[in-house]
Amino acid sequence: MTEILFKIIIIGDPTVGKTSFVQRYVNDSYRRDYKMTIGVDFALKVVKWSDTQTIKLQIWDIAGQERFTSMTRVYYKDAHACIIMFDLTQKSTFQNAVKWKKDLDAKCSLPDGSTVPCLLLANKCDLSHREVEQNEIEDMCKEHDFVGWTETSVKEGLMIEESMRFLMEEMMAKHSELDGFSESMKQSVSPGTVHLKSQTVHMNEESRCGC
Repeated sequence: MTEILFKIIIIGDPTVGKTSFVQRYVNDSYRRDYKMTIGVDFALKVVKWSDTQTIKLQIWDIAGQERFTSMTRVYYKDAHACIIMFDLTQKSTFQNAVKWKKDLDAKCSLPDGSTVPCLLLANKCDLSHREVEQNEIEDMCKEHDFVGWTETSVKEGLMIEESMRFLMEEMMAKHSELDGFSESMKQSVSPGTVHLKSQTVHMNEESRCGC
């Protein structure tokens, strides 16, 4: 049995549900009281991917307060994937998701120079009041090269497992691609500049999930 370690970072504004998302996914639990993350919290989860492969997820829950953003370069280092989360009932958290994506892309990339796969999660879809429509999310997702998006409810446990499964599939595909990249680099690269074209795969209508 081979074990693959992936680091996933979760970013976004305060109070959008990042810590609750991690608790729901790792422990299948939900706390109603809000506890602010100081700097970064960590969680581990082991997933049996196949008969021969196990995935160990190292999940970094990064504080959304502005005073911690100077440390994001350190927190982003060596990330294999990212979740950016916003609150459907607060338009400003949706607008700030773009800032988080730009911050990530500026400070972190994969070994082949491509951007880190990033999933956009629209949390609190269980609430009737909403300030962001699906077409707005779709447009943002395409414009800023997210690999996909979905509405979630951490409170109700909606689309948590499915979101993480989708992200793991993205990481596994990239893992295989980078293995091939490393091997080809060893065999064929001569001194000089190597230009790489990154590709972003978007969820299609069939795989994109809603609430």
